[in-house]
Amino acid sequence: MGRLEPGIHAGRLSPAEYEKNFSELHPVFNDHEALVASDRCYFCYDAPCMTACPTSIDVPLFIRQISTGNAMGAAKTIFDQNIMGGMCARVCPTETLCEQACVRNTAEERPVEIGRLQRYATDKAMHEGKQFYTRPASNGKSVGVVGAGPAGLAAAHRLAINGFNVTVYDHREKAGGLNEYGIATYKATDDIAQKEADYILSVGGIDVLDGEMLGRDFKLADLKAKHDAVFLGVGLGGVNALTVEGTHEYGVIDAVEFIANLRQADKKGDVPVGRRVVVIGGGMTAVDAAVQAKLLGAEEVTICYRRGQEQMNASLYEQELAASKGVLIRHWLAPKSVASHNGHVSGITFAYTHLENGLLKETGHTIDIACDQILTAIGQTLDIAGLDTVKIEKGKIVIDEEGRTSVAGVWAGGDCATGGEDLTVSAVAMGRDAAMSIIKALA
Repeated sequence: MGRLEPGIHAGRLSPAEYEKNFSELHPVFNDHEALVASDRCYFCYDAPCMTACPTSIDVPLFIRQISTGNAMGAAKTIFDQNIMGGMCARVCPTETLCEQACVRNTAEERPVEIGRLQRYATDKAMHEGKQFYTRPASNGKSVGVVGAGPAGLAAAHRLAINGFNVTVYDHREKAGGLNEYGIATYKATDDIAQKEADYILSVGGIDVLDGEMLGRDFKLADLKAKHDAVFLGVGLGGVNALTVEGTHEYGVIDAVEFIANLRQADKKGDVPVGRRVVVIGGGMTAVDAAVQAKLLGAEEVTICYRRGQEQMNASLYEQELAASKGVLIRHWLAPKSVASHNGHVSGITFAYTHLENGLLKETGHTIDIACDQILTAIGQTLDIAGLDTVKIEKGKIVIDEEGRTSVAGVWAGGDCATGGEDLTVSAVAMGRDAAMSIIKALA
């Protein structure tokens, strides 16, 4: 690729290049590949991989089922614990969860490919339209669920298959939450987030009201009056703003918005990207935004993080993935000011940082990096609108071990609640477990 036109532009690549760049990282196993991969499992008793899974999927059991040609049985085993097992198979950091715990690592330093085996089984079930759950007759009780993300949908599904009437309120046009709007496009191709949401909702008993926002269109008190219980799975809808001089210039955009625009675009070539892009942050959002900027045709993409590599929230695997795509990751740099020319971003100044007695300090030296687009990924925050009666600490809704909030009859889970880990699989587990607590409370 030659020198690119300066500024932010769409259509930097050919249609064939976009198709290649945004193809799946790890294509699904075929039947033979799944059998070979499943044969590597030791089927451990008290398996560490199962303990490492936030949803406690019986990994040895579902892999044994695959090895005996029972893919549908394997899918049922997965869905019983994690109704979003298909998406989690694609986006879970298995390298730091189940696969890191795999005993195969001890002898061979290569775990069983649990994530890809999980995808093999769940994809088969959804592709064949296999619905494992039958909704019983309504028990006459209703639950309001705020948020159609992983926590909300997991809670709604568990409640529905236990006879509750569920109404899901979400401010977006589509269900799925971050699975639909916040996951890197190359990790979730073929509209899988919507297919999974449709699969979950197809069990029946769940009504989704889109375009409905807590604090704008209704209050928590309204839901409490209307429903027997309420579950809050609102996620972290706010974003931390970059508070340095020049952030109002054209070319500074929140990375979450950048990813959402790409996820919803009909054609990847319609999404504009800079020639030189700087991404500020050290988490998964920063890595996803940086890699996708590169895949859209940016010539230079640099992630700048104010601390060291070991403090980055993005896993080492994700950092290495970014590097393999041509992304440069620089550490110990804190943004100071944004430079511009004729109202457009032209560069950014960073201060070098270091740790002094455990505190992050600037060294007194700076560096200028030329760029025409800046993507900020410096954290997301809880939107407290409509939550004035709920106890909040350190930007999270306070919950107990069963997901109950400080308000009677109101539960919460996922990223918005204490214990939320910014992982789809953790959100699913919290939504499922809160639903079980609601079922017990209303029985």
